[in-house]
Amino acid sequence: MLKIGDFSKLSRISIRMLRHYDEIGLLIPESIDPATGYRYYSETQLPAANRIHALREMGFGLSVVAEILKTYRDPEALRQYLLLKREEILEQEEKIGRQLLLLETAITRLGKDENVMEYTVTLKEMPERTVASLRKIIPAYEREGILWEQLRRELGPQNVQFATPCNALAIFHDNEYKEIDPDVEIQISVQGSYQNTQNVVFQTVPAVQIASATYQGSYEQVGEVYQAVANWVKDNHYDFDGSMFSIYHVSPAETRNPDELVTEVCFPVKMK
Repeated sequence: MLKIGDFSKLSRISIRMLRHYDEIGLLIPESIDPATGYRYYSETQLPAANRIHALREMGFGLSVVAEILKTYRDPEALRQYLLLKREEILEQEEKIGRQLLLLETAITRLGKDENVMEYTVTLKEMPERTVASLRKIIPAYEREGILWEQLRRELGPQNVQFATPCNALAIFHDNEYKEIDPDVEIQISVQGSYQNTQNVVFQTVPAVQIASATYQGSYEQVGEVYQAVANWVKDNHYDFDGSMFSIYHVSPAETRNPDELVTEVCFPVKMK
């Protein structure tokens, strides 16, 4: 019989963890002195302790280790556990790689532009959603309100229910900046089914991966925000993948104070 300290040295498992394994029934001592409560282990328990140690080193949680030990002598069952853990670690490795790249590019960009963190760019997925959409050529970008007024008029009779969040946004379909006659589409997320109107189309929009930056204040700073997102896309090895759009979290319809506007500039992207 081995004292807990000796078994700890041979198994490479701390005394504290051996006591915990006993408490949860993962590795129970061969015997316990009823007078002192001292734990004793058998040499025959070393293989089980070694399996636990190896599985913990691979990253398995204790509950999974307990399940694996029940089928440890079944090679195929063990193989499936190991394959799943490998896939999980590979996903973590990919995530950590992305995080390191983001850190490195931010550090590099700070060396070139001290204001780089003023507009923080994030990568995320905008989920699939049902929208009411209206697309037209308008006289100029600042006349976008024409579209929103028309959307409001045509949705009114159907008592359309907006989703939460409603994601009121404008998509700019032209491949370049246009001083006159830009091609603009507005969308707002809705709940339920409705009939198309003369100008409004109800449709399901697929999920899209975007690089976006949210800022507060007037639209005069949008050029700087565009540049921040463009730098991020370039630095992090992405390509633009569709028409950019702006989400109006706080729009001119909600406040007349330009300092209170909150806008998210979004560019669909894909990995190179």
